[in-house]
Amino acid sequence: MSTRTERIDHLVVGGGAMGLAAAWQLAGRGARVLLLERFAPHHARGASHGSTRNLNNAYDEEHYLDLFDEAVGLWRGLESATGAELLGLHGLVTHGDGALVGAAHDALARRGASIALLSADAAATRWPGMRFQGEVLLSEDAGVVRAARALDALTDAARAAGARIEHGVRVHGLEPGADGVRVIATGADGAVREILAGHATVTAGAWSDPLLAGLVELPELTVTEEHPAHFAPRDAGTVWPSFNHLLESDDLDAFDGNVYGMPSPGEGVKVGFHKVGAVVDPDDRPFRASEAQRAALRDYVADWFPGLVPESAEEISCTYTSTATGRFVLDTVGPITVGAGFSGHGFKFTPAIGRVLADAATGAARPPEPFRLAAHQG
Repeated sequence: MSTRTERIDHLVVGGGAMGLAAAWQLAGRGARVLLLERFAPHHARGASHGSTRNLNNAYDEEHYLDLFDEAVGLWRGLESATGAELLGLHGLVTHGDGALVGAAHDALARRGASIALLSADAAATRWPGMRFQGEVLLSEDAGVVRAARALDALTDAARAAGARIEHGVRVHGLEPGADGVRVIATGADGAVREILAGHATVTAGAWSDPLLAGLVELPELTVTEEHPAHFAPRDAGTVWPSFNHLLESDDLDAFDGNVYGMPSPGEGVKVGFHKVGAVVDPDDRPFRASEAQRAALRDYVADWFPGLVPESAEEISCTYTSTATGRFVLDTVGPITVGAGFSGHGFKFTPAIGRVLADAATGAARPPEPFRLAAHQG
């Protein structure tokens, strides 16, 4: 079978949220952009599917808060451009470890964010479906990103800007050279394609390591399968915020990880432990939590959520691709830009990360220093 060769300015490998955002940003600058995605739209094998994600600004690091503020503006612009409602700003509550809650409060207060500190009793009066620990940080300008809608909006915006997006195409390797990157890929029909790109941006999630082995010295990336669940409210009229529970040491001994969640209209309230799943091969994973993990999540909900039915769990499966620090990997090596290691908290930043990747791929600006490869070394 003959090999078809094509030339392109920018190739994006991986069509989840980050790849779509990068393609949108690159195409908007007038570049010829081709995005290749191995799986079908809205596939459930990665990290971008599902109905909702926390729009969470409870950080004390300026580089994340800068990205958050930029991302909210870009999400709003994407809403205007596509007519899709992507954000729900019903508020976010963060409670638990007092030092961590206080640090996030102070960082947000310095920026003039719309926040308040509530007592646990006051918070429980306002949101009777939940129980709280210590002072509660309320972020008014936070809530949810409607993830599935966001993927469609990013796809529409990227195509409107001129990007080509192809699904069912697997990239087998990248060969950087003096003039760019040579890529070999195959489609669902088995036809072999050679793509000569001036630059390649790799946003392949759990498949980043094998694609970039020997080309980019990535920090260790750990792929885990995580299993939040939707729980049914006892009362359909209960009002819910998005939430973070930063567990104190005694609770961490019982539950292994911090907790996050949000209301997901039509599905219930999503509750999950953060980064507690088993290490998996993304091509060979069970798509099922262990009985111990399921029991732990039910026990947590029974303890902290009087307004939810613990036995009603509808389990979800997704992957995290995490760095040791939880910081993202955003950088360029020769003709390859990488966006990886989003560590289970990247989705809300998606459009801003797309801008960072486009800047890096075009040489317009380097990514923020904490996300560069050098910052992950040592």
